[in-house]
Amino acid sequence: MIESTRKDIEEVSFELLKQSKSLDIFPTPVDKIVEHSELIVNNKVDLTNVDKSFIETIKEKTDEGFKILQEGLANIRGFFDRTEKTIYISETRHLGRKNFVKLHETGHGVLPWQNAVIGAFDNSSTLNPDFEDQFEAEANYFASITLFQHNRYDREMKKVDFGLPGVIALSKKFGSSVHASFRNYIFKTNKRCILLVLNPIQNKNFNEPICSKRNLFHSKPFFKEFGKVEFPNEFGYTWGFIQRYLTKSPFITNGEIDLVLKEGEILDCHYHMFKNGYNAFVLIFPKGERYKRVRSKIILK
Repeated sequence: MIESTRKDIEEVSFELLKQSKSLDIFPTPVDKIVEHSELIVNNKVDLTNVDKSFIETIKEKTDEGFKILQEGLANIRGFFDRTEKTIYISETRHLGRKNFVKLHETGHGVLPWQNAVIGAFDNSSTLNPDFEDQFEAEANYFASITLFQHNRYDREMKKVDFGLPGVIALSKKFGSSVHASFRNYIFKTNKRCILLVLNPIQNKNFNEPICSKRNLFHSKPFFKEFGKVEFPNEFGYTWGFIQRYLTKSPFITNGEIDLVLKEGEILDCHYHMFKNGYNAFVLIFPKGERYKRVRSKIILK
């Protein structure tokens, strides 16, 4: 996404937050923002089992402006219908995830250059911030900066403990998923750390790969000092955090791991780990990084 487009999206988002009187209101009042955008949320359609007649009705109304998923209609999380100014969303989703989906669909509705998109279905692929389709990437960026209220996230980040406790506190503060908060955190923190995102466990056979890597992100301070750390695409039982991935505990704040840097140097690190039923998030940081010791018990409501 080019910088000028980013700035345009930021202007639309900030003006919407300001006009809807949502700035500095926590958690971010997503429904208020949607209402101010003159959009309606309809949660009466079961998007996990969409009837073909519903699809055909939408396609007839939208004609060439209908964006269908390349993967088909599996795992639909949200849909925007411009002709009815309506956002369809499944009520079965976690509140933080639903908030992001609502704002993603709102982005399709309020970004003026997306008027050509009359209808669009969205699933886990299009709602992934790494998705490359231009309009979907724009809607994802709009959703993220609106949900985290631009520099308000940066300000609030300075008030919480470093690591998993802080990420969870921020997700509660803004009404986001822990996943979204983790991604925002790693790009904004001034701490040296990396975030490894793991896919769900494939099997529990200790002699085979147990899960695969989904994403790897380096904070700017970490990359500046240590460079890029390479991880394999698949992980077996010999990795300490995989052993703990297989346990029932969703929160781990006392992990230890040795990272191998480019020149073969070993970097002693701590790690925090969170599991949400979809992915596992491993936040790794040098042992010298300042952070407050926390109890392993974390309450997530």
